[in-house]
Amino acid sequence: MIILCIFVALNIVSNFVTWANSSLINRLTSGDRLLILGITILLFIYYMKLDKNPQYAHATINTEKKEKDQNSNEFFTKPKVTFQDVAGLEEVKEELIEVIDFINQSEKYKKMGAKIPKGILFHGPPGTGKTLLASAVAGETKSAFFSASGSEFVEKYVGVGAKRIRTLFEKARKEAPSVIFIDEIDAIGAKRHLDSNNEKDQTLNQLLVELDGFNTDQTVVVIAATNRIDLLDEALLRPGRFDRHMYISNPNVKAREEILKVHTRNKPLDPSISISDLARKTHGMSGAHLSNVANEAAIIAVRENKHIITIAHFEQAIERVIAGLQVKNPTILPKEKEVVSYHEAGHALVGKILRTDMVHKVSIIPRGQALGYVIHMPQEDRYVLTKEELCDKMMVMLGGRAAEELIFNHLSTGAKDDLKKVTEVAMQMVCEYGMSDLGFIYNEPSMIRSLSDSINQEINKIIYECYNTTYNYLKKYRNELEKISTALLARETLNSSELDELLGDFPPTPKTKDEKEKLEAV
Repeated sequence: MIILCIFVALNIVSNFVTWANSSLINRLTSGDRLLILGITILLFIYYMKLDKNPQYAHATINTEKKEKDQNSNEFFTKPKVTFQDVAGLEEVKEELIEVIDFINQSEKYKKMGAKIPKGILFHGPPGTGKTLLASAVAGETKSAFFSASGSEFVEKYVGVGAKRIRTLFEKARKEAPSVIFIDEIDAIGAKRHLDSNNEKDQTLNQLLVELDGFNTDQTVVVIAATNRIDLLDEALLRPGRFDRHMYISNPNVKAREEILKVHTRNKPLDPSISISDLARKTHGMSGAHLSNVANEAAIIAVRENKHIITIAHFEQAIERVIAGLQVKNPTILPKEKEVVSYHEAGHALVGKILRTDMVHKVSIIPRGQALGYVIHMPQEDRYVLTKEELCDKMMVMLGGRAAEELIFNHLSTGAKDDLKKVTEVAMQMVCEYGMSDLGFIYNEPSMIRSLSDSINQEINKIIYECYNTTYNYLKKYRNELEKISTALLARETLNSSELDELLGDFPPTPKTKDEKEKLEAV
């Protein structure tokens, strides 16, 4: 580029000299001559500046530029989120209040010789509010909030990730008191081994040094979040680095009610809507799911040109989140529709017989990849299940395939998802809960590989026994199965009240142990 600029400049100068020696020069004034000379100099300077900004810059130059931008005042924020915006999680918030008090009134703790916790680790299922809690801690303390993701420190160039860690902590110390939040920390904090990536190891080592360094005077709290605490390195989890590990689980019914109140407080609801009933219908959902349900209900109401959100909109939103998008114009053969109706009727009838969970809705309207679905609504949150209750849940899942075999004498592909869930439950019974003939043992992955044949036999044995019992139940109550299937073909959807009206005085008296053994022996 430099040679090209010199060539252009020399060419311009030579042309200018040639032109100056011509007779035309006598016709130009001194002002014209200065103008031409000035244009020539400006063009030369322009070409020289082009050379200072090469087109093919190395990737590390762009990286350094980004890091300089991150060092600006916009690198951190001061969130306005407080604990009032975080519904549920009362136990976790009580623990965090101590950390907040330490940041706000650190002197009284230092007088007692107490040290602020270096780090807090949030772990649990996704969508349970880990990021929101970290932001609320910064909002309560009015501290500078530095947010980063674990993947931001992962680079192919050795030393870049470690430098970013140092820069982050240096900036946090300057703005102390401050809160550093690292989301998905398992991206850089995974266990080290012989085959580890050298760059990731250096980044993790730098993080360990910063968490347990000599600079302990500054009030800097590190909060991290992960969905896989089992992947993290032991050196990262020890006291002195992450002193407190807090498990953030899916909310219970009371917490779901509080979360729904937060997400519906700015929405026009029908006065007849009961938030407590909605909380019971959303069993097993996380905070992110509940936020999505409230938002979907509002969108559905707008789509129907309504001014208030009704319970019907919420029920459609729950189905949308659980089962997926409704297929408007399905191309299903009449024979397939009949098979689906008996399949879903089998799930619903076995659920009614065993009284596992209340059947909230049965439908043969396709949603997502499912041609039909049954929504169960547990009466209460359960945390401990017996072997019999786990078998009952498996029998409800197997009700669809058993109904198909009973009515059509065939096995179809419609039970794929059911079999996957049944296999998972049966494997947990054998490998984790000690509910098989292998004994009261917990199988580690290495043991599972060595005992794979025995484990498969036990899993098949449990599933086969549950399937036989399910088949015999449906055989005994075949009339009720056909009633439900016929109603589904006519209406496509049945809710709990319509199902009760259809079956009348059903289910029968609760099953006894003798009755169950008799059905298994048939």
